[in-house]
Amino acid sequence: MQLETYISDLLYRYDCVTVPDFGAFLSQRVSATVHNTTNAFYPPKKMLSFNEQIQTNDGLLARYIADAENIAFEEAMALIAKEVHALKSRLTQGETVSFKHIGDLEFNSEAKIQFSPSYHLNYLTDAFGLSHFVSHNVTRETYKKEAEAVEKVIPIAVTPEKRQSKSYLKYAAVAVLALTLAGFGVAKYNLNTINAHNEIAQEEAHQQLDHKIQEANFVINNPLPAVTLKVNKETGNFHIVAGAFRIEENGDKKVEELKNEGFNARKIGVNKYGLHQVIYSSYTERRDAINALNAIKRSNNPNAWLLVKDLN
Repeated sequence: MQLETYISDLLYRYDCVTVPDFGAFLSQRVSATVHNTTNAFYPPKKMLSFNEQIQTNDGLLARYIADAENIAFEEAMALIAKEVHALKSRLTQGETVSFKHIGDLEFNSEAKIQFSPSYHLNYLTDAFGLSHFVSHNVTRETYKKEAEAVEKVIPIAVTPEKRQSKSYLKYAAVAVLALTLAGFGVAKYNLNTINAHNEIAQEEAHQQLDHKIQEANFVINNPLPAVTLKVNKETGNFHIVAGAFRIEENGDKKVEELKNEGFNARKIGVNKYGLHQVIYSSYTERRDAINALNAIKRSNNPNAWLLVKDLN
C-alpha cells in the first residue's frame, strides 16, 4: 500500500493528516512572495511540516483508505499499522524515507524524526494553475531630461523680423476656423433632416404593422393531442451502497455491471472524502431496505452496507 498517496490526497482538503502511532503532517497557508534578488514572483501555497508528537488516531486516514479500497475500517487500521512498522524500521536503520510530493523523513542525531518538505506540488487549491514567474527590471526613458539639457545649452530666440514674417499664418488660421464652423453647421442640418425622415418612416411602419395584426385570424382546426410521459423517479432515504470509487469512470463501470445483473443501480454523488458512491437501489421503507441488503450480502457483495440519507 502506498501510504503517501492517501496522505497527499487528504492534504488538499485538510490542514492536519495524522498517521496513528507515527506523527502528523501539517499544512499552513503562506501568502504570495517576491524574491528581492531574482525578481521572482511565487503564488500563495501551503507550507508542509511534520509533528512527531501528534500520534492520536482521529480516524481520518483510516476511513479514507477504507472507502478508497472498499474494505472495512479495522482492516484499514491494520494496513496502516503494518506500514508504520516498516517506516520505523527503515528510519532506525539510518535510511531516508521519501514521500512523493510531500517530503523526506530521517532520524537526526537525537533519534528524532527530521522532515524536509517537498516543493514540487502546491496543496493550496485556491492557487491551482498558478506558477512562479520572473519579472525583468523596468528601465525608464530619460528623454525629457536630455531635452532640458539641450535647451540650457542652445536657447531658442525669437526676433521681431521673424514675428512679422509669420503674420500670414494668423490669417490662414482664421480662415481654417471659419470653414470648420461652416462645415459643422451643414453637417448638423443634414443630420436633423435624416433623423426627421427616419421618424416618419418608422411611424408609417408601425401603423402598417398594427393594421396587419388587427386583420389576422389565427384558427387551429386540428389541435395536437396531449402527450403524457411516465417518469420513474427513484425515491426513499434508504440506499444500499455497492462501493465508493476515487475515479468516476470506475463508478460508471460498476453501475453498468450492476444494471446488467438486474439491479436498479445509479450514482448518488460524491461523499466528503471525494469518492463517487454507487448504490444498488433506494427504498422508502427501512424493512424493505434491510431485507434487500441481507439478500445482496448473501448472493452478491458481502461488503454492501446501508446508507440513510435524503438525496432530494
